[in-house]
Amino acid sequence: MTSDLRNRLLLLLVLPLCLLAMVGVWLDYRSADDAANRHDQRLLRLLPALSDSVLAPAIRDNEPPLLLLAPPVEDFLRQNAGFSGYSVRDPSGKLLLGDDWVHSAVPTTQAPEFHSVEFGGVTYRVAVQRGRTGAGELVVALADGSDPRQQWAQQLLLRVLLPNLVLVAAAALAIHWAVGRAFKPLVDLAEAVEDRSPRDLSPIDEAASPAEVRPLVHSLNRLFALVNAQAEGQRRFVADAAHQLRTPLAGLQAQVEAWAMMAKAAAPPRVSLPDLDGKTALPHDGRAQGAIVLGVDQIEKLRNATRRTSQLAHQLLALSRADARSLDAQQTQRVDLKDLCETLLETFLDPATGKGLDLGLEVQPVHVTGHGWLLRELLSNLVDNAIKYTPAGGIVTIRCGMRQGRTGPPRVFLEVEDDGPGVPEVERARVMQRFYRVPGTVGEGTGLGLAIADEIARVHRASLTLGTGAQGHGLLVAVVFPL
Repeated sequence: MTSDLRNRLLLLLVLPLCLLAMVGVWLDYRSADDAANRHDQRLLRLLPALSDSVLAPAIRDNEPPLLLLAPPVEDFLRQNAGFSGYSVRDPSGKLLLGDDWVHSAVPTTQAPEFHSVEFGGVTYRVAVQRGRTGAGELVVALADGSDPRQQWAQQLLLRVLLPNLVLVAAAALAIHWAVGRAFKPLVDLAEAVEDRSPRDLSPIDEAASPAEVRPLVHSLNRLFALVNAQAEGQRRFVADAAHQLRTPLAGLQAQVEAWAMMAKAAAPPRVSLPDLDGKTALPHDGRAQGAIVLGVDQIEKLRNATRRTSQLAHQLLALSRADARSLDAQQTQRVDLKDLCETLLETFLDPATGKGLDLGLEVQPVHVTGHGWLLRELLSNLVDNAIKYTPAGGIVTIRCGMRQGRTGPPRVFLEVEDDGPGVPEVERARVMQRFYRVPGTVGEGTGLGLAIADEIARVHRASLTLGTGAQGHGLLVAVVFPL
């Protein structure tokens, strides 16, 4: 982590430094160019004075013309001794006066020209002009070795590149050290989290972290709290499930143990007679050894305990599968609520008829997007609760359709209404809790039906509400789906 940050910071700093170096090179070149232009103007002003210094032609053959350097030219040569020179040549290029190394091509016009000449390891700027002198038409030239533009390329390494390279290297070392120091608390935090036990979900002290890291620490603490809440919910669920299963299982065990004791008490002495073939025959009482006779009420108790245990196990499994966190990766589908209601009507028609209930259906063709098997579980729990708690002769109605809300567009709804005892308004929030039953409720139940329905509704981002039936009594459970 810190290595990547170092590289990024180094890149972000080196690029501006390189850009600044390029700007510095350009500014340095512009400064040298301006100084060189001033030197060129100076040489241009001295060329006429050099031409005027040639006063007369040679007196005898093979002798140079008469030369008397003008004061400006003489001062220039004296001030730049060792880095300056001049020459006077005839139109053919023959040297008449001055330094032989100060040479260039003979100009074809009288306009001044500039050239560069390398001599003695120094690059000279040479100004040349062809014009009239006291000795006739000659070519005069002045050379200046102090031109900054000529020395700029040689000084570039020492004046620009080397200082910037040193600066970049120093910046890289500073970044490596500074990042290591600045991000040490973050590295310590990562090591502390990595060394934690999976069961240690206690929050991290935000005050002990740097201000820049506190948002990360806050997010980690929030994640720890969510994971801890989920783990606590699972522990509570297991504890509640174990508590609820204990009662029917204890009843089954007591009933079976009672029957075992009855079987031992009713077992006659083992007396058997051989039959005609020599095989052992059954005892003379005509019953198998240890057989007992069970009453109808005992069989009913066993059946009820078995049904309750089976239903509880089924509801616990449904509640676990309805956990919203486990359904995020599962693909949703288009569910026909009308078809779902008609299917469940057929499923619960026999139990409702056996209890003397009027199970009705009021449906419209509507669809929602969700998990079909979960919506079936939701509606099944609602209808099962309605049939279980509605007294004989009551009415249970299943509905689905589209309804206009108080505000906004129409929304899809799913309802189950009965005219049973209903749920008091003060208890409606608590009956959504797992394993909670309204005090005084008649009949056996697990207290999971509405909890499962509410969990499935949240999975589908729907709202489940409890109300009073149309006749002023009973219970109306409505599930409203989002668009």
